[in-house]
Amino acid sequence: QFEVPQGKRIGEVWFEPPPALPDILVKYIFTSEKLSVQVHPSDAQAKALGESDRGKEECWLVIDAEPDAVLGIGFTQPLDTEAMRDSALDGSIEGLMQWHPVSAGDFFYIPAGTVHAIGAGVSLIEIQQASDITYRLYDYGRPRELHLERGLQVAKGETYGGGTKLSWPEHGAAAIVRGPYFSADLVSGPTADGPAPVDHAPCIVIPVVGEAIVDGQTVQAGEAAYASDAAAVVFGAGSQCIVVRRPG
Repeated sequence: QFEVPQGKRIGEVWFEPPPALPDILVKYIFTSEKLSVQVHPSDAQAKALGESDRGKEECWLVIDAEPDAVLGIGFTQPLDTEAMRDSALDGSIEGLMQWHPVSAGDFFYIPAGTVHAIGAGVSLIEIQQASDITYRLYDYGRPRELHLERGLQVAKGETYGGGTKLSWPEHGAAAIVRGPYFSADLVSGPTADGPAPVDHAPCIVIPVVGEAIVDGQTVQAGEAAYASDAAAVVFGAGSQCIVVRRPG
């Protein structure tokens, strides 16, 4: 498990994929400035482009946000490849993106090929395929490498339907992701005396509020831990946790 240092916007904190769940990566992301406009390929696209890694789908749960914080996902109107290219080159792509005002509890699923960017002043949990492939399309003039040609081969110049405000169950579990690469449930405690809210699969437990006991160890908000048996996790009274496991 890991802990986010108090009061520090450190960029990213990774929870290294456990051997039993090598395809799933959990991160905490904290932004003090805008992150690059970027896109990730699908598995098939990554293979076609000769990448050695898999593609990436991901989802975001906002856990804190400054008053004017936004996430950029998709475009305000459909764009073809040339329009995306031109706007990435001249910097106008930022103004063409769909910027979603966010607050704690907002949830977004980001399919492969979706152009996206995280604005300043956002703290979020990211659950993703374990992949290092990111194609930066635009980076506000910062001197980092861009990957425009590859990015344009996978980017969808589409609008995005928007996120959802999560509604935690009073007790037990509620599904939020049933995707091809990972499943995720919201679990509200206490659960010690009730039926197991999830099956016996290995999982990653991410407390958002309160704490859970995983293999005899207390895991609190700001941490994450691997559990070999999801049904054996004890979710504390008043806790709100995300449980991530393989699809199915």
